[in-house]
Amino acid sequence: MSQPNRTARRHGHNSGPTPPGKRDPMTNVYIGIAVAIVLIFVGFGIFSWKTRHDLEAQVATADATPTPGPNAKAKAIQIVDGVGFGKPAFAKGDSPDGGNGQPVDGIKCESAEQATMHVHAHVALFANGVQIQIPQYIGFGAAAQCLYWLHTHDESGLVHVEAPDFTAPNGGPYTLGMLFDIWGETLSRTQVARYTGPVTAFVNGAKYDGDLKAIPLSAHQQITLEVGTPIVPPPNYTFPPNE
Repeated sequence: MSQPNRTARRHGHNSGPTPPGKRDPMTNVYIGIAVAIVLIFVGFGIFSWKTRHDLEAQVATADATPTPGPNAKAKAIQIVDGVGFGKPAFAKGDSPDGGNGQPVDGIKCESAEQATMHVHAHVALFANGVQIQIPQYIGFGAAAQCLYWLHTHDESGLVHVEAPDFTAPNGGPYTLGMLFDIWGETLSRTQVARYTGPVTAFVNGAKYDGDLKAIPLSAHQQITLEVGTPIVPPPNYTFPPNE
């Protein structure tokens, strides 16, 4: 035996390389499963965000809404909770033909306020040039002790949309027509509530020639309905802070 080999044996060294440790054949499978789970969660998160973003965009920029008109830059009138605009003309709450606890246009009257969608729009009504108050407590089912998703708290014309979803039961936006159905009053091109005559409408200061009932109650939407003449410039309002 040669001297190098005797030396190697004496010091416990092998003459060949050390074989690699045995690898678990399922390792690649485990890694693949972990990656798939992560991708599923990421994909679900992206899908949920996009769906919510698209619905919010639909509410905020519905096709029926015209771009702001020139009067949208008029001196703003501050909306103050509890302060009414115009001449009192209606009793508080819904009429006998409106919401009395039963679903209206698929909109429920519930014991607690909803919060998934919570936006505010404003409705102003004029009859022959005189502003008329939008009544307090539209959408309050007083006898049923419940609250519709569309309602008013005071005579300011501020409309609260507090709903469990960003789309109405019919799949579209919540609209002015739904509010009037809950109120139980007429809305057409020849009549608004008890006032009759040609109806001129403005949305965000711009003249609106479409279906009045289809006007969406989007966030900070300003809707003006004028029955008869003279037609006055639509007011421009500033919403209360945080509303």
